[in-house]
Amino acid sequence: MNKVNVGIVGTGIYLPQGRMTAREISEATLGLWSEQAVIDKLGIREKTIPLVLPQDGTQEMGALAAIDAIKNTGIDPKDIDVILSVTEEWKEYPLTTSALYIQDRIGAINAWGIDVQNRCCTTVSALKMAKDMLIADDDIHLIMIVGGYRNGDFVDFTDKDMSMMYNLGAGGGAMILKKNYGKNLLLGSHVIADGSLSRTAGVEIGGLCNPITLANADEAKKSLRLMDPIKMKNRLNEVSMPNWYKCIDEALRKSNMTRSDIGYLDILHIKRSGHEAMLEELNLNKEQSIYLEDYGHIGQIDQILSLHLALKSGQVKEGTVVCMLAAGIGYVWAANIVQWG
Repeated sequence: MNKVNVGIVGTGIYLPQGRMTAREISEATLGLWSEQAVIDKLGIREKTIPLVLPQDGTQEMGALAAIDAIKNTGIDPKDIDVILSVTEEWKEYPLTTSALYIQDRIGAINAWGIDVQNRCCTTVSALKMAKDMLIADDDIHLIMIVGGYRNGDFVDFTDKDMSMMYNLGAGGGAMILKKNYGKNLLLGSHVIADGSLSRTAGVEIGGLCNPITLANADEAKKSLRLMDPIKMKNRLNEVSMPNWYKCIDEALRKSNMTRSDIGYLDILHIKRSGHEAMLEELNLNKEQSIYLEDYGHIGQIDQILSLHLALKSGQVKEGTVVCMLAAGIGYVWAANIVQWG
């Protein structure tokens, strides 16, 4: 029996028209951060921000990215079997299912869909889920991973603890995976979680424990916070980089590869020094990654955007081994390996 393979057919992207510059971020911090520090340390020259509804709603940005992916790949939406939505929980209407909104928008009438959540790690985690589903189920042949993101709406720039999230942008991304595609193969994946950090960061006001009231309504709109900043920062300093490197090395091992095989690092936006340290550790040059300093951090869309841009620029081409790398608050780290071509 031939072993099943899973390949990436293509990608789609939607970016809203709004932009917030390093100077505007600096001004929003009321002098906590200078414009130059925002550029040099946080690594943001500008970031995408939503302008108008409905097209810059989270679900709709996902749908627009899905439409772009269909255009770029030429697939028939009726051939999609499953939609894994990586759309954030912050969306047009709470308790609606983003995957089903997208199913209807793109005419994928034969697909079923489900929303999955791993914060900024969701796309990399969903890629593993999609591969496992395609291998395990004889009736599933084509899966779309798709979603939108705009958690930056909740950021209070005057909160000095939140500088790690000043980069939050907005946009949508989509990726199509096919069983026995025979190219652009999704190989090994590895995910590590640390639930001791599950409530160290999140939107503090608006849930069951701290509902929105007349008194806190304005505060609630900007209440994405580090709820336990000391615990979170101490723990991350201890485990974050080792966990990332373990994810990379394990994903490579499962792919029968080593670090020397990596040709492109498809990494989410992090502070500039962290990005440069990661490249140095992996013995990669700056041309072997795209630093998303002109986009910001669009959550779990970063890996799709980085691959999309690298395919256009030729940084990913026939034979390139891509390492996708992500982390999400809660806390989770993940990597997967793709052999392009």
